[in-house]
Amino acid sequence: MLAMFAIAMLVARKAFANDLTASALHGMTAMYSSTAYIGLPLILTIYGDAARVPGIIGAIITGLVFAPLAILLAEIDRGRSGEAHFLTPLLTVLSRPPMIAVALGLAVSASGLAIPVPVSTFFAILGGAFVPCALFAAGLFIAACSIRGASGEIGWLVGAKLLLHPLITWWLAFHVFELDRLFATVAVLQAALPCGVPVFVLAQHYRTFVTRSSAAIAISTALSVVTVSLLFTLLS
Repeated sequence: MLAMFAIAMLVARKAFANDLTASALHGMTAMYSSTAYIGLPLILTIYGDAARVPGIIGAIITGLVFAPLAILLAEIDRGRSGEAHFLTPLLTVLSRPPMIAVALGLAVSASGLAIPVPVSTFFAILGGAFVPCALFAAGLFIAACSIRGASGEIGWLVGAKLLLHPLITWWLAFHVFELDRLFATVAVLQAALPCGVPVFVLAQHYRTFVTRSSAAIAISTALSVVTVSLLFTLLS
């Protein structure tokens, strides 16, 4: 993930002349997989509970390392005028809803408290609506905007996400680190997933890279039906 993020940021700066915020979102688009909402259900369906640990590890690293990293770079870009305090980027990352949610989740888990079933069910319904609503919003945004002039960057991002990212992961997992077969397989499959919708949410928040990220998410999601199915077959 880090290798793909670094490569994509370099391409964003050199080939597409993006500023730091757009480059961070470009890098995130190229490597941020939909590990939790698409990846985990698929992996658990195919490999069962044996794949739960590597699947969750991949989802946690994706959300808790690279989303804050992109936010940090965007906030640094915002603060270059000298008006912001040097701690502002760090405080912004820590105050984001995903970080607060994880902290509260860990606290509840550690305390041993049981969440009442009605409350748990209510939040499960809201959580289940996140991905389809975000994809629908991204589709509406694409329909209202023109991607003319950005097709080259979008094509590169889709190719990087669905092809280059899993290729790098396959080489590292199987041939460099020689991971356990199941761990390596899950890592490659998670790398091959389409771009996750949190990228679009961040792009909307910073009001930059919205069209390109939403197009990359929608196109990679559609194409992944074929690419991920083929990969499942090859790795099996």
